[in-house]
This record gives sequence, structure tokens and C-alpha cells, in this order.
Amino acid sequence: MAAEIEIADGGTKAESVTEFTRRVKQLLEGGLKPGWVRGEVSNLRAQASGHVYFSLKDAGAQVSAVLFRGDAARQTVKLRDGLQVVVFGQVSVYEARGQYQLIVRLVVDDGVGRLQREFEALKARLAAEGLFEPERKKPIPLMPQVVGFVTSPTGAAAQDFVRIVRRRGWRGRVIILPALVQGPGAAAEIVAMLQWAEQSGLFDLLVVGRGGGSLEDLWPFNEEVVVRAVAACPVPVISAVGHEIDFTLCDFAADLRAETPSAAAERITSHFVACAERANQAGDSLVTLVDGAMRQAKAELDHARSRLRLLSPAAQIEQGFLRLDDLSNRLGSALRHSAQVRREQLTELRNRMAHRSPELRVQSESQRLLALWKRLQAASPKSVLNRGFVILRDADGMPVMRKAQVKPAQPLAAEFSDGQVKLRAE
Repeated sequence: MAAEIEIADGGTKAESVTEFTRRVKQLLEGGLKPGWVRGEVSNLRAQASGHVYFSLKDAGAQVSAVLFRGDAARQTVKLRDGLQVVVFGQVSVYEARGQYQLIVRLVVDDGVGRLQREFEALKARLAAEGLFEPERKKPIPLMPQVVGFVTSPTGAAAQDFVRIVRRRGWRGRVIILPALVQGPGAAAEIVAMLQWAEQSGLFDLLVVGRGGGSLEDLWPFNEEVVVRAVAACPVPVISAVGHEIDFTLCDFAADLRAETPSAAAERITSHFVACAERANQAGDSLVTLVDGAMRQAKAELDHARSRLRLLSPAAQIEQGFLRLDDLSNRLGSALRHSAQVRREQLTELRNRMAHRSPELRVQSESQRLLALWKRLQAASPKSVLNRGFVILRDADGMPVMRKAQVKPAQPLAAEFSDGQVKLRAE
């Protein structure tokens, strides 16, 4: 049986977590007036909603801050990690997590942050030493056999790197060299792994990197000991730190910078993939050539077999019989064609003789004569008068063709089909 536990509170009622947090919220928000706070921006996150979340910190402490969408749209300062700012806001408690945060209303630029200043100063000093000169950089091997990746073995960068080289079918070997890539002690572990890789003599290429993060997260790759170790390493080194927009001093000291660890994996395997593709294409071309040669050889063999069959005595006899039958058929066809031509010529001669018969010509000429007589009758003046026309003649019997030929009181004669009538012009 479970033991029963009682709380002797002397009459004081125990509060729930919600009630306690709400009391803390009222005390903080009621007791602390809005004011100005100076610090460095880190862990900046802009949400799709338009709200901006970040941390404001200095050497001794940090506080969570939020800039809501309406306030964020009014700001003229573009926030970024490492930016030193002065903000005006008021404290608030987020009850769901029981944590307090600063609700920011105004942001003022307070100069470059401490880490950024250190970054620029160290970069200038190392550049003056010639540590970043292109002449010092070693060529990256096109086909490395063994690649060492100095990174956290549990990070997403290592998983992405291995996944890409496997997906691209690379035949080399990847060795993860475990090291912290963030926080205290990370720089020392990175340097130790680089020195071990150099002494082992196993590696053709080294990659130093990790996934994205804030300036503080990436800071071990800006440590002077790490930068010098990368520059001094006799094995070619690719720096693959953060995202494409992130730059560390290791990027400048390394023999090659890759935007991301995934980009480094693609760069290392690119020549192998290109060679594999060329080998596949050559293999396909070889198969095509062999298939073509085999098809041609088979065709030539079939042709030779056919010729052998045709040249055999039995084939020759068969060909003779076929030729004899063919000539016989052609002779019969020629005789039949000649007889047909002669019959057609005879028929044509008969038709021509029939057309040249005197009887036919007499009939033809009689018909032509009758047609001429009919045309003559149709054109005679009598025929015109029969159609209702009248011929007007003067006293001399000449036809009057125009009105201008007629004079007043001139005697005229109108000839009809059945006789003439005397007229006088008026």
C-alpha cells in the first residue's frame, strides 16, 4: 500500500504553478518600468509571422527579447547577430514557459559587437602576416582516396556529408575525426584532430566544418590557434563552416572554402562522378559498337551462306530450270502480244477504210450542203421580213438606212413580207 503524504502548511494554501507564475508576472511587470537596455544581439530568428526573436547579452548575462511585427516594421536598424544595440522595452513573463523576456519597442545601433570587432582585428593581423595569401594554398586533389572530416560526429553536418558521398556513389573512404565544434574547449579539440591527421599520414584531404549557427556558435573557427593550424597543415584543407552567408577566418586560411558541408561533399566527389559518367558513356558506346559489329558480321555470314547455296550444283540446276520456265513464259507472252498488236492494226485499217467510203462522203457532203442552204435562207431579206421587219426604200428602190436620209414630203416605199406600201415622209 502506497504511503500517504500530507503537507503541514500552517494554514497557508499551496499555489498552483499557473497562480504562482501569474503572481510573478504581476510583480515583474508592475514593479519594473519600461527602460533602455544595452547589449549584443545573438540567436536572431525572424519568423514568417513577422515577429523577431533574439537574445540580448553582454559579458555577464543575457536576456530573451522579442520584437513584434508592428514594432519590427517601424525599425530602421537591420538586426544581425553580433550587432551592438540599445533597445527600449518593458519586461514581460511568458506564462506557458515561466520565463521572462523583454518586449522591445525601439532599437538603436550602438556600434559593432565585441565578437565582430575581435573578428575584424584578428583577420587584419593574420592577413598582414600573409596567412591568407593565394600563393600559400595547396591544390585540392581531384580524386582523394581517404578524406578526414573534423566535426562533431553527432551533428547534422557529418550526416549530410556522408549521405551525399554515398548517394553520389563515391568509392573513397571518409573518416570522421570527432571534435567539439562549439563552446569551451572546441578550438583545442579541432587543433588536436588536425595535428593527429597530419601525423597519421592516412589522409589525402581534410575537411573542417560544422552546420550553421550564430557568430558565438561558429567562434571556435575564428580562434587564432585553429586558423594557424589550418594554414600550417601540410594536408590540403577544405573549410565548410555554417551556411553560404557565414564566413569564418578558417575559410580564408584553408586551401578551399565550401559554402556548406554538403557543398564540400559535392566538390570532393565531383571529379569522381564526372569520370564515372564518362566511363558509363564509354561502356554504353562499347556495347553499341560490339552490337553493331556482331550484327554486321552476322549479316555477312548470312550473305556468304546464301552465296554458297546459290553456287552449289543443285542450285545451278534449279536456276537453269527457273530460267527455262521464265524464257518460255516470256516467249509466249511476246507471241501473244505480237498477235494482239497485229489484230489491233487490222481493226484500225478496216475502220479507216470504212471512213473513206464514197457513200459516207456523199452523205456527209449532202448534210453539209443542207446546212449551208438553211443558213442562206436564214440570212435572206425575205426571212427577215417574215420575222416582222420592214425595209424602207426611196424612189430609186434603194434602202433608207438612216433618219438623216429622209426629207420632208419625200416619197418612200415600205416593203413587207407580203408586198409594198407607198408612203410620204412628213
